[in-house]
Parts: sequence; structure tokens; C-alpha cells
Amino acid sequence: MSEAKSGDTVRIHYTGTLTDGTRFDSSEGRDPLEFTLGGGQIIPGLEREILGMKVGDKKTVTAVADEAYGQPNPTAMQEVPRSSIPPEIELVVGGQLQAMTQDGRQISVTIAALTDDTVTMDANHPLAGKDLIFDVELVEIV
Repeated sequence: MSEAKSGDTVRIHYTGTLTDGTRFDSSEGRDPLEFTLGGGQIIPGLEREILGMKVGDKKTVTAVADEAYGQPNPTAMQEVPRSSIPPEIELVVGGQLQAMTQDGRQISVTIAALTDDTVTMDANHPLAGKDLIFDVELVEIV
């Protein structure tokens, strides 16, 4: 039986949890996740551990923050006047908004803090700074 190598398209089932046991994602009830090894389509800490697996292999992988979504970038935090947000938008700490970058791209931001006058938005990935644990099964090498 062959081992998964760089350039192979593979399919995996996975469950991702935080170190406190909170589940953040899973392929449960869906088709397996398909991607090409070495293509940069998944986080490096998980991709590296799939290399060398055989179909049917299962393992638990820990991807430290630097090999997952990286450390939070302080420059991705921005404080804006509350008056610049339309009044019909509900503002709640932890809530998600869509924002436009200066170059016209649309990005998701999380409301990190609120005052009477300002809204602090965080454009970091919600899993930045977190170590991630994956239970992985290699389902197929396509």
C-alpha cells in the first residue's frame, strides 16, 4: 500500500479541537476534505503529518499556533468610530462583520471591544495564537 507524498491528492476525515477540548471543525456528516499535499491548501502543521500516512491510517496531530494560523498580528486590530457603522447593525463583542480593506477586498472581522464611541475590530483569523489538535484518518489517495 502506498504512502501519501507531496503532489498526491488525498482525502481525509478529521475533527479539530482546541487544547481545552472545544471542537472547532469536523468533516463529520460531510464528504472527506480533499486537497493536494504540498499545495499549501491546509495548515502546515497538519499537512506535514499526513505525509507518509497510508489509506486507513488514523492519528492525532497537534499543530502549534505557528504551524497553524500563526500568532495574532497586532496591526490587524483597528479601532473605528462607532458612528461609522450603520445603526441597524447589531454590535456585540465576538460578533462578525464584513469590512473592506483599503485595496477593496472584503474581509471578515470580529468585534473585539466596544465603547460608547468606538468599535475595535480584529481581522486576525479566529484561531490565530491557538494550538490545534486534529484526529485524522486518511481515507483515500486519489
